[in-house]
Formats: sequence, structure tokens, C-alpha cells
Amino acid sequence: MSGPGMRLPIPGGGIGGGIGGVILLVLIFVLAQCAGLDLTSLGGGGTSASSVYDPSRISSAGGDTGRYDNCLTGEDANNSADCARVAVENSLTDFWSKELGSKFHPEAGVVTFTGNTSTGCGGATADVGPFYCPVDETIYLDTTFYEDVLQGPLRGPKGAFVEPYVLAHEYGHHIQNLLGTMSRVKTQQGPDSDSVRLELQADCYAGIWAKNATTTEDASGQVLILDLTQDDINTAIAAAQSVGDDRIQQETQGKVDEESWTHGSAAEREGWFTVGYKSGSLDKCDTWAPAHVDDIPQV
Repeated sequence: MSGPGMRLPIPGGGIGGGIGGVILLVLIFVLAQCAGLDLTSLGGGGTSASSVYDPSRISSAGGDTGRYDNCLTGEDANNSADCARVAVENSLTDFWSKELGSKFHPEAGVVTFTGNTSTGCGGATADVGPFYCPVDETIYLDTTFYEDVLQGPLRGPKGAFVEPYVLAHEYGHHIQNLLGTMSRVKTQQGPDSDSVRLELQADCYAGIWAKNATTTEDASGQVLILDLTQDDINTAIAAAQSVGDDRIQQETQGKVDEESWTHGSAAEREGWFTVGYKSGSLDKCDTWAPAHVDDIPQV
């Protein structure tokens, strides 16, 4: 356990436009995408002990198909990093199914891996980090990314809320896929590019889920996540900031080049996540509305 409260993360992902374009974008994006989460427990309030979880959409690459089979209860989620991941995925699915109604179907799955794996968008390695592939509607999560990349060279935060933020961001890309938003992506680099707008909207969607996580019920009426603290939200914000294009470029190149941005600045990622968290509104998350994405709506 890494401290009181629940913990969550917020990163980026791949987008559509043909498999070749998807692979290219995944390679461009992913370092800017993710924020890390230590899911050894869901923190102080944790998950509801009486909740029953569905691990059927989460699997592990490399043949370890039974890794999540025993993640069935709130107690499991509070005692296991793997089972906490199941709880977060279930909460995201329950929330967005109610939010979108008939427009919704769940992502095809979450696949965890280390080293490398095959995806509908091509091969992925540990260097790529977590991402969403719209071709197979699957979230791919390299479980070594948080410690080896995010908390290492990118000097991002630790905390249990980091990975849930990452999952929430990637799930946001699935929502964009369902709503047809990915088809709006024509420009792939630059401070106001469509790619940046897509990523910032996924951050905003992650904020919407975070706002509603402690009131989202499963089919039996049980709340899956009992408590999120302000520290958890602060951790998510710090994670979002650490994967801003300007922060990543400064850490890895020693200089900032706005024309090569694909995800947005640290301040923009924080700002749009906060819009989602404070408003809880899909309409407020229209990152295509302002002429410049740093013109963040007041809520």
C-alpha cells in the first residue's frame, strides 16, 4: 500500500487512419502517453469487499491466460495489483456503459505484457508503453513501463492512482473510437494538431471517470471503488504533467520543439484532465472547440 486513498493514472494512445498510420502514431505517441500506478492496493477506502468482479476482458500475453482468473472480489482487489487492475477496468466499463447507453460496447480487452507482444496495430515492445489499438479495440499495458520509463528517465510520480489514470486515459481513446472522434485526426504533429486535441480529450475523459468513480455501481448495485482522496487526484495531475510533450522533450532532449508535439504540454494535460474532473461533462471535453488547445474552458 502506498498511502491513503485510491490511486489512478492518465496517459495517451494510438489512433486510427489505417494500420500503417496507427503503427506510426503509436510509435510517435506512446512515450508521451502514460503515467505509472502501483496497484498493490486501491488505497485507504479501497474497493467494496462485497463487489464481484469480472476478469474476463483482462489477460496476459505470452500464454499466461489464468493470471486474472482469481480476481473476483473486493478483497482480492485490495490485496493484489493484478486484481486492482480488474477493479479499475470494471469500473470504467460500468461508468461508460451508463454514460453512453446504446452507443457503448466495452473494449475487447486489456492485455498486460512485458518485453514485447503482437497487436492489431503491429508489434509492441516495452519501450512503447501502454496504448490503445483501435484496430482490435484492445488496451495494451506494459507493466514495467511505470518503473523503468515513467519513474526513471521521465521522473514521473509514484502512487497507486497512476496506473488507473493511465487505464482511464486509454479507455478514453476507446470512447473516442466509439463516438467516431478518431476520424477527425488529420494533422499529427504541432501544438494545435488533431493528434494533440485527441490526446487532451482522452485526458479530459479520464477526469470525468475519476469524478464519478466512487459513485459508479456494478450490475448488482455495488460501488466498486469506495474512496478517492485529493492526494489521488493530485497524483493523477502530476502524472499528466510528467507526460506533457514539453516535459518529455526537456528531459530527453534538453530543449522544447512545439512543432513535433503529439500530446500537448504539461499544463494543457493538467488543465483538460481538471476540466473533466470538475465538470463531469462530455460537452466540456470538446478539445476541437477552441482555436488553441491552451484556451482551456473554465468550469
